[in-house]
Amino acid sequence: MKGDDFLLVKEVATRLRVAPNTVRAWAAAGKLPEYRHPANNYRLFKRADVEALLQGIENPTPVAVPPKRAKHPK
Repeated sequence: MKGDDFLLVKEVATRLRVAPNTVRAWAAAGKLPEYRHPANNYRLFKRADVEALLQGIENPTPVAVPPKRAKHPK
């Protein structure tokens, strides 16, 4: 594992401007892939995955909302 390619929880939290527990929760939910350091079992996150998540946060894809159906009088 190359050190420059991975970030620790605190580094990810700082980069995404969220709390470290949020990063852990996102990892547990599968929103952000996590890896473990083989020697100390620390959580590690690929820099590319974090940057992709950050892009999604800063530039969210608009979601089409279906138009409301008119209610017919009884």
